[in-house]
Amino acid sequence: MFVYDKKLMYPVNIKNPNPKLASMVIAQFGGPDGELGAALRYLSQRYAMPYEEIKALLTDVGMEELGHLEMVATLVHQLTRNLTDEDIQNNPSFAPYFIDHTTGIYPVSTAGVPFNAAAFAVKGDVLADLSEDMAAEQKARVTYDNILRVSDDPDVSDVIRFLREREIVHFQRFGEAVSIARDKMNQKNIYFMNPCFDKPQ
Repeated sequence: MFVYDKKLMYPVNIKNPNPKLASMVIAQFGGPDGELGAALRYLSQRYAMPYEEIKALLTDVGMEELGHLEMVATLVHQLTRNLTDEDIQNNPSFAPYFIDHTTGIYPVSTAGVPFNAAAFAVKGDVLADLSEDMAAEQKARVTYDNILRVSDDPDVSDVIRFLREREIVHFQRFGEAVSIARDKMNQKNIYFMNPCFDKPQ
């Protein structure tokens, strides 16, 4: 059972509408390396994880990613509230999104590709999943780096920096989980078996 705390993990207070920037930030809502995919990845992987402390980590990080998803949605909402027709017409990168979704929050990439479950991997193999998780956190961090490169709004950049820092922390935690898994597998060749499925010989 999950408990919902009705506040954001980090404050989002955007003063100026910016549909162009919103069309870039949306990548971290429903893009291939976004928070929706991350949350679903970790919350799905935990079921096949044979080690309780790593299962707990996947649950904790998966829940935090849902909090990040809420923050990104709030960013996009605040960047697109109170737009004028002229704001939309002068932002060709946002106009196609507006035609399809008005200013509703919809999970798409910056290219307008809707979220697809193919954006995240669940293999049921301890090291395959944890390696995927480390790579996913690095890809999300790079996306946040790229948003920071193009952001012209200090309020947006402040929130993006917070989210970027959390990607780094998650990467480190999943690296620690790989070490824990290796110790628990107790095999010279760590790829010899999948402990949630195979039995040691």
